[in-house]
Amino acid sequence: MDSGFRKKWGIMAKAFAIMLILLAVRTFIDIYGYDTIPINPVVGAFITGAIFTIAIIFTGTFTDFKESEKVGGEMAGALKALYNDSCVFPLADETPARVFRSHVRDLHRVITSCFKENNFNLPDINRAMNTVNLDIRTFAALNVAPPLIAKLRNELGTIDRMTNRIEVIIRTDFIPAAYALAEVATAAVILLMLFVKIDPLAEATVVFAVITCVLIGLLLLIRDMDNPFEMGEHTFADVDLETLAYLETYFDEQDAAMEALLAEKA
Repeated sequence: MDSGFRKKWGIMAKAFAIMLILLAVRTFIDIYGYDTIPINPVVGAFITGAIFTIAIIFTGTFTDFKESEKVGGEMAGALKALYNDSCVFPLADETPARVFRSHVRDLHRVITSCFKENNFNLPDINRAMNTVNLDIRTFAALNVAPPLIAKLRNELGTIDRMTNRIEVIIRTDFIPAAYALAEVATAAVILLMLFVKIDPLAEATVVFAVITCVLIGLLLLIRDMDNPFEMGEHTFADVDLETLAYLETYFDEQDAAMEALLAEKA
């Protein structure tokens, strides 16, 4: 299945499959006359309350998701700035700058590996950042201009803040008690809809299918959005990290250009 199509319709496909199973139960109940609950304002209010509860949770989760969308671009920009700034240092010996760039690339690989493996290992990232920080200390000892040193520290600080924020988003759920309430409310609405009397059968089928599919789809979407940094075939609502992944190609091109420049000077 095409990745774009899967991400767009995957959750609805899962919700539709669950709905079909429940619809079979609903049809059995309807045919044998067990649907004895009449339609009244209380039923409508109950369904509205469940949808309202889910909407509140969706709003909170969506806020974190929108914030997470910025991560790929901003982190890529900070890593790129660290790499490029080291190319303009007025050093007689290029070795420290070359080592620094290799360590920036190592930091980038650790971060992207954490995303690809769906295992955000903050200690590994911190160790890679400590190596870069030691390189900045070496630059300071080589009398690189203080403003350049400060800029490198600011970029590394940006990466540090963002990686810690990512770890917090992955580790924490949005109000677990609210999730439980939404799940109970959804289950209660579906259970109620199984026994609500709606005639004729075709109308009952359509109403049940629409309400059930929407409620289940929203719950699945919220669950998937709560960790927007997952990657793989079984995830649907995730932030775009392509900008961060592309840096590997960018660094390869810049390393090749730098080597060619040094070869010309030699």
